[in-house]
Amino acid sequence: MAATKSLKASELESSWILIDATDCTLGRLAAYAATILRGKHKPTWTPHMDCGDHVIIINADKVALSGTKADKTKFFWHTGWTGGIKERTLGQMRAEKPEQFVFNAVKRMMGRRTSVALANKRLTKLHVYAGTEHKHTAQKPTVVDFGSMNRKNKRGE
Repeated sequence: MAATKSLKASELESSWILIDATDCTLGRLAAYAATILRGKHKPTWTPHMDCGDHVIIINADKVALSGTKADKTKFFWHTGWTGGIKERTLGQMRAEKPEQFVFNAVKRMMGRRTSVALANKRLTKLHVYAGTEHKHTAQKPTVVDFGSMNRKNKRGE
């Protein structure tokens, strides 16, 4: 009977993947990016190692939200002062900081059973940009057409 092979740190290889988020549904995009970052798409996936790939997401300001989530979904927080309750809708969050908006969605899809240190190490491989320009052309990323993988991945067609 063959034993299960676990990778060592010296055997890890990571590639670079570029995803265009124009009109892509946020939840599906975040789930796909989290799978790539964790390395679960590889047959050599090892749970306790950082065997994922680097993910570059461009056009984060053009990501789509299904239904009326942009207007109706609200996030609340409190400043600690009297009457300090604050609220912000998803549409406002997307307009103010689109990079942070997509980054938080991917972060929340990463899973909670891994250690915090390993999750943070994996998240350093996520690069989100609001426009089409990015600074990782030297790494020669593989372009993945996420919108055409499934008809539900793209909105507005």
